[in-house]
Amino acid sequence: MNALDLPYRKVLENFLNAMLIERNLSIHTRASYSNDLKRYLLFMQQHARALGAITTEQIKEFITELSALGLEASSMARNISAIRSLHKFLVTERILAINPAETIQQPKQARYLPAVLTIDETLRLLDAPLTHHPPGKFIQRDKAILELLYATGVRVTELITIQQHNLYLEAGFIRIFGKGSKERLVPVGNSALLWVKRYQTELRLSLVQKNSDDYLFLNARGVKLSRMALFDMVRKYAITAGIEKKISPHTLRHTFATHLIEGGADLRAVQEMLGHSSIVTTQIYTHIDRSFLKEVHRTFHPRG
Repeated sequence: MNALDLPYRKVLENFLNAMLIERNLSIHTRASYSNDLKRYLLFMQQHARALGAITTEQIKEFITELSALGLEASSMARNISAIRSLHKFLVTERILAINPAETIQQPKQARYLPAVLTIDETLRLLDAPLTHHPPGKFIQRDKAILELLYATGVRVTELITIQQHNLYLEAGFIRIFGKGSKERLVPVGNSALLWVKRYQTELRLSLVQKNSDDYLFLNARGVKLSRMALFDMVRKYAITAGIEKKISPHTLRHTFATHLIEGGADLRAVQEMLGHSSIVTTQIYTHIDRSFLKEVHRTFHPRG
């Protein structure tokens, strides 16, 4: 049985619409919530007589089944968060009188430090489009992308959706629209500014098609780059640069933040540039910084 009965289907639809309005969920988050909750409601459709008959024990049983599927801790946490949010919504809307998910706790997640490039590795990666053999058609574009990722710390989706009218190159800023359509101005360094201008004048004009819109970075068909194309590009240049770490475009975001903090940047300024809603998220980079300092001490101190 893969189809939800009408009462369950309506509840899911109303909840997702409410979350879209109240939390301004991204398309990706909404899709994840929809998939997670459809699986949950299909389970409850088989194990509970109705929505109002769902018990805490049944929710725990469902979570146990999820765990048996081998889901990662982050996916488990997202599923539990979705279930808790759904039941809170049902009580708030007076569809249910009791919240059986109220006592369900989130599992503690291991805190993994993201991969970060050294300054030498970063410089090699940034120069990789210029040293790649054979030379690529998109040297100016690829160089501009890498420089911009490292100069601003923007997310992948933020970068591929940058439009030209949001560039303030003379002032040295770019307007970025982040998660939840939150807007921020991010400063851009001289090297990135130079390569963005070169790409615009030397290559982009030749790529433009009727359906290009105003997107800054275009592919060979004249449309905006896909996320996967950006991932493939970064991995290709990592090989050219001789970088053995497993990296992605997001690695440059982590590297941007870590290098700023290593250089003494204020944590709140880094939070603002990254577009984090909470400084708690930004604080992970202080842990990376401490790890870096420990490694330096072990390597260079006589008693390390």
